[in-house]
Amino acid sequence: MPSNAVPQIVDADTWQRQLDALRDREKAATRELDAIAAQRRRMPMVEMPDYTLEGEEGPVRLVDMFDGRSQLIVYNHMWFPDKQWQCPGCTGFTSQFTRLDFLDNYDARFVIVTQGPIDEALAYKRQVGNKMTWYSTANSPFGTDVGAPPRAGFAVNVFLRDGDTVYRTWHTDGRGTEQISHSFALIDLLPYGRQEEWQDSPEGWPQSPTYSRWASSQDIAALYGPRV
Repeated sequence: MPSNAVPQIVDADTWQRQLDALRDREKAATRELDAIAAQRRRMPMVEMPDYTLEGEEGPVRLVDMFDGRSQLIVYNHMWFPDKQWQCPGCTGFTSQFTRLDFLDNYDARFVIVTQGPIDEALAYKRQVGNKMTWYSTANSPFGTDVGAPPRAGFAVNVFLRDGDTVYRTWHTDGRGTEQISHSFALIDLLPYGRQEEWQDSPEGWPQSPTYSRWASSQDIAALYGPRV
């Protein structure tokens, strides 16, 4: 790393003034995120058909995936048939969620749905040490209907249950998923950030091709999968 690839050294008063100026922008961003969340709470919703997916114990209706709760977050995990290692982005993203019991206090649940056959999906879950609950939409149009068709991407969808009727309330994909990732939030605090070439960084800062620093699916399995 070049010797000049470090932030400028200044006195404490200068540092505090620049932090205060940055804090004004951070607070404005926080208020904007609050406003966005308020708009999200006012979104209309659309009624969903009575889908049947596959779970670890067999067929399961979409309404039963709530497990008695009224709100459900679904991460649609990319799946490629006949591949040992699935999407590294999806694998790494979902590996973050190991303690989800706090959602019980909010009458909510967070699960994974994938296009892969359930037996293969559960085998992959074990291989990479994933702790979430997985379902398969391989024999259902559910994935396609919520923006995650076979081989064509990932998505986050949110649903609300009213009795036996399920409604879709929100959807995002692409970089929209970053808002529910703690990994990027931590990395973006660092002086060098994500170190990806698309980012606006000072001259001399370390930068690499996009995704090159992301853990591979094999990395995730080595870190969190079963010890052989």
